[in-house]
Amino acid sequence: MIGSLRGRLLHRGTAEVLIEVGGIGYRCLVAPSTSVGLGDVGDEVFVHVHHHVREEAQTLYAFAGLADRLAFEALLGAHGVGPALALGILSVHSPEALRRVLADDDIGALCLVPGVGRKTAARLLVELKSRLDVPELDDLSAARGVDGGRNGDRPPPARAEVREALVGLGYDPDEVREGLAALPDDPDADTGALLKLALRALSARR
Repeated sequence: MIGSLRGRLLHRGTAEVLIEVGGIGYRCLVAPSTSVGLGDVGDEVFVHVHHHVREEAQTLYAFAGLADRLAFEALLGAHGVGPALALGILSVHSPEALRRVLADDDIGALCLVPGVGRKTAARLLVELKSRLDVPELDDLSAARGVDGGRNGDRPPPARAEVREALVGLGYDPDEVREGLAALPDDPDADTGALLKLALRALSARR
């Protein structure tokens, strides 16, 4: 399996680059931001690579940083996310920005990705949090050095607390997603009330 490439950049397009290593040109699919950051044609470049193997084809996906490649591979582990969608997500959100989106339960930000609707975004929020090891919102803010005040003391969103409670009660990802889908879109709702609604919805489905 190919994990990285170091060689001369022969061609750079918006979605694909060609890197020559030892006289062999490797075609790699990339996000636009990766393509722009590689440098000029003829320069020596280094990229981290995900080697995607299928029965009908083998495809290389190249990333400027290891964090991007790891996030791409985490995205591939989510139900219904293929390489094209995973690359599309990382074309809109960097790994750090994506973690922030997940920590904030920001469905609207995920819907900025072409091809992702609200239903898909809601499912991805549930599945990706554990895969991308999303910290609690407070911890994330502290790690970024956010100044004190109220932002540093803000509790996790109620929906995030409901999600954690459902996971703690033993519900699987599909059930957690169904429970969250039954909740009203009210940022000021009480966590306890939302949890009761989610449990009632899950009980009705059984």
